[in-house]
Amino acid sequence: MSKKKLTVYDMLQLKGKKQIHDVYVNNVEEAAAAEEAGIDMIVSAYGMPQHGIYGTFDDIKRIREAAPNTHLMSAAPERSFATADEAVRAAYKLLSIGCDSFYTNNSSEIIKALKRERVPVVSHVGLIPGHANWIGGFRAIGKTAKEAIDVLEHAMELDDAGAIALEVEVVPSKIAEIITKKVKLLTISMGSGSLCDGQYLFSQDMLGYNTGHVPRHSKIYRNFKKEYDKLHNERVAAYKEFVNDTENKKFDDPKITVSIDDREYDQFLKLSDKI
Repeated sequence: MSKKKLTVYDMLQLKGKKQIHDVYVNNVEEAAAAEEAGIDMIVSAYGMPQHGIYGTFDDIKRIREAAPNTHLMSAAPERSFATADEAVRAAYKLLSIGCDSFYTNNSSEIIKALKRERVPVVSHVGLIPGHANWIGGFRAIGKTAKEAIDVLEHAMELDDAGAIALEVEVVPSKIAEIITKKVKLLTISMGSGSLCDGQYLFSQDMLGYNTGHVPRHSKIYRNFKKEYDKLHNERVAAYKEFVNDTENKKFDDPKITVSIDDREYDQFLKLSDKI
């Protein structure tokens, strides 16, 4: 029996009752595995190489098909829209293929426009990678009272604008707890402790195959890099064997070739001599 996909209504009902699990998936295999594991929400995006996201819009379609019973949040390429109307179009494009919610770290004015058009929006506070230039790079946000108040006010502004959830990234857990209590929306922690409404991690970190910077707040559950290295070595060995078999003419095994009756072959030779 397949599980029930969480609607926006269902998710909001879980606030304060159940921790929501949320993972970023990069391909159909991870999406299918997340659904089988019972993950509440998966995330995938496309066209943002600056954030290590190289997939295409068609990849999002395939991920949707691979996990039809899991809430899927997706995002349009960062800075691919600049106005509320463009944001709605970008969101509709994703909703039209079955995505359930839309991520944007844009202003509350754009989020209000999306809410008016009934687009479920997930936004972001704290360390927002797309705003790194404004906050001094990739660092914890909210370690001073002034900065913590700014994060809280930002969260409340986005709540008032109609967002359904916020990624709360690298904010002190005590601050994240207060934010969670003061907003109606869901707070999803990434490096902000267990006092939010849920947790969010990237599959490449969880599965141990991230070849770039591994965030301090990530949690590694398996070492896929070791397995991928083993697979790579086996691929190379297989290709080398193919090269050897080709150069030594080892492709006449009856198991992989077809034959012709001797009488038919003799007839062929007679006919071929006339050509």
